[in-house]
Amino acid sequence: MKKLTLLLLLIITTKSISQTKTFIDLPYIETSAKVDTLVIPDRIYLNISITEKDSRGKVSVEELESKMNEKLKSLGINVETQLALNDLASNYKKYFFKQQDILKYKNYTLLLFDAKISGKVLIALEEMEISNVTLEKTEYSKSEKMLLILKTKAIEKAKNQAIAMTKPLNQKVGNAILISDFNTEILRGLAGSASGIRIRGASSISANKEYIPADIEFEKIKIETELNVKFKLE
Repeated sequence: MKKLTLLLLLIITTKSISQTKTFIDLPYIETSAKVDTLVIPDRIYLNISITEKDSRGKVSVEELESKMNEKLKSLGINVETQLALNDLASNYKKYFFKQQDILKYKNYTLLLFDAKISGKVLIALEEMEISNVTLEKTEYSKSEKMLLILKTKAIEKAKNQAIAMTKPLNQKVGNAILISDFNTEILRGLAGSASGIRIRGASSISANKEYIPADIEFEKIKIETELNVKFKLE
């Protein structure tokens, strides 16, 4: 019984080794291809802080918040879905400065979808003297779909390279026997008060109080992928 078991194991192992060896011994050509593209971000996250200093002529945080909400609504922004209070644990925070003043503030994240409306928002906030606005991040909502498109292009590029390299040898490129997807990257815009945002020219409010959209340009997002492919030679 033990001899029979040992014989079966030997046959299975030998067959497995044979199959592996057959795969390794196949004549093949190996090539890699990298493709990338730049896309315009369509999800822009702004961080907005509104503050109230405990001094004469102050405007309360609640009043600023109400005015900000109304202004954003007038610009066609859905504050219920696009504006979020960052600190969900408490409605506001208080800090002591210089042992006498109290600073009360709220912090929000505003989701926008293009540079044009972002410019209008920045001007509107500036008019309300809300200047503490920074860029949190930018995203491209169809990045996964774009990656699939790039992977297709990378495979095509890899095969074209293999054909070009084997043509002088009078050999034909057959089916792919191994594909390694080893490098995929989405480089998002950097966060910060200036990083990722370029404002060209002056942006202000005209004499008749009409909004002039700021000429804003967001840093494009780079999406890239790299594949390694082994093609059978025929």
